[in-house]
Amino acid sequence: MSHPGHASQELPPPSIELSEGWHCLHIYYRINAAALAQLSEEERAAGRETVAHLLDPERPGAPTRIQTFVVSGHKADLGLMIMDPNPLRIDGICQALRSSPLGTVLEPTYSFVSITEVSEYVPTVEQYGEKLKHDGLVPGSQAFEARMNQYGQRLPMMNKQRLCPDFPPWPVHCFYPMNKIRHPLANWYMEPFSKRSSLMAEHATSGIKFAGKVSQLITASTGLDDWEWGVTLWGRTPEYIKEIVYTMRFDQASAKYAEFGPFYVGYVMSPVDALAHVQI
Repeated sequence: MSHPGHASQELPPPSIELSEGWHCLHIYYRINAAALAQLSEEERAAGRETVAHLLDPERPGAPTRIQTFVVSGHKADLGLMIMDPNPLRIDGICQALRSSPLGTVLEPTYSFVSITEVSEYVPTVEQYGEKLKHDGLVPGSQAFEARMNQYGQRLPMMNKQRLCPDFPPWPVHCFYPMNKIRHPLANWYMEPFSKRSSLMAEHATSGIKFAGKVSQLITASTGLDDWEWGVTLWGRTPEYIKEIVYTMRFDQASAKYAEFGPFYVGYVMSPVDALAHVQI
């Protein structure tokens, strides 16, 4: 309570934007057939128009990134991946869908909250130089300097893509959450950083083999959701998704230390096409 003669002091609003990077939401919806049956054709048409507008990534005021896809299997019918510096702009999409004419029809079944990050296992330029020396390249040699210059030029672009990613124009969207386990005989968090970094470097080398076939984004969810990371994969074809997950599971970082959550596979469409596909 403020006292007479004293100006009330207001606390500054809490910061919800990150110092770097974006907030991210994966959310999945099931079509409630009973609720859909209660709507007239006019109500369905109004709902389709409203939802298609809300999910249009090009409309004024849209989140920085938003992607719509239809989902295979019984877990969901529609999925959204939404990214923005402001988490309330992301949540605004969810609330607008809930209050739309299709609000009773679009029933949320799963969501995952995370943020973008640059992993601690991404080598700095200096650490990359140490790796080259470990691999036998001599500092000052033409090969060493060429590799260092190439990495120094690539690193800022790679980190920008990790923090503020573009969505690749590929049709297959796969998402799953994961943890590093804390089993007494395989506790990731009890291993020294040098070992963890080496294992993650091996893991990354396996993934590089799928360049041009699969694009991967890892988002961090420790303290934000029930898992520690979310993995989003975009593929040119579904078999590439299967192949990369199968291949990388043999890396020690996965085979010994990883725990996987449910997999959601979808196919990217425009909002209009996705609503037509699920027959709303």
